[in-house]
Amino acid sequence: MICALGSAICFGTASVLQAMAARAAEPGTGSGVDPALLMRALRQWRYLVGLGLDGLGFVLQIVALRSIPIYAVGAALAASLAVTAVVAARLLRVRLTGAEWGAVGTVCAGLAMLGLASGAEGDRSGSDALRFAMLGVAAGVLLLGGVAGRLPGRGRALALGLGAGFGFGVVEVSVRLIDDVSPGELLTNPATYALLVGGGAAFLLLTSALQRGSVTVATAGMVVGETVGPAVVGVVWLGDRTRPGFEWLAVLGFAVAVAGALALARFGEAPVAEDVESVRVAE
Repeated sequence: MICALGSAICFGTASVLQAMAARAAEPGTGSGVDPALLMRALRQWRYLVGLGLDGLGFVLQIVALRSIPIYAVGAALAASLAVTAVVAARLLRVRLTGAEWGAVGTVCAGLAMLGLASGAEGDRSGSDALRFAMLGVAAGVLLLGGVAGRLPGRGRALALGLGAGFGFGVVEVSVRLIDDVSPGELLTNPATYALLVGGGAAFLLLTSALQRGSVTVATAGMVVGETVGPAVVGVVWLGDRTRPGFEWLAVLGFAVAVAGALALARFGEAPVAEDVESVRVAE
């Protein structure tokens, strides 16, 4: 659980640092997507540190997925929104409402319950059918992105966010389905390709969702997509369990942590200059 929480801290902090770098790299004029923004951001030390934290977070995520149930890791990763909110409040001077501070506390309470209730990871390695199913879901995420991109308004943002969540969920499950990391086994394991396709599709859909619709709606869809499905797969097909007699606490903790994360969905993309100003005006 420590690795899962460490991963959430890395991802949540990286979001804020990358937002700060993007804000510093912005020319302050014009509108629309700037294809040169990434290159300008890469010259910012905060962006590079953010990328490093993303890499460290992914490593910690893999370690966590090999040690504790998927449902616990998924809830912890959703908690990165709480980290983003707290760090944004400190570094970007975003004022959190009382309800949002309450949501941060709710996430912490849910994770504490999960930590008490979680058992060891399941002892099942997963079948070849499940590996091919994950590859099929990953391909389906790409198709969903093509369809969702044609939807109007909030429906588009929600569908793209859900698709991104499904893609990240494929990554979570696929890590558990890769038992042998030798080159020969990796190349013949469908889960390897599911991980690559699912992860790539997830980033693509999430980026599109954040560019073309509501950050809050897209992030809410992503949180649901990346937590519920993988948790079910872990319990039903991979043997994830709780400590004996603590099933109710695990279910409650999972629900509380995800609900708290959903309440913080506007931090799915850390606020930049315009968002900070809008928050101040609203208050």
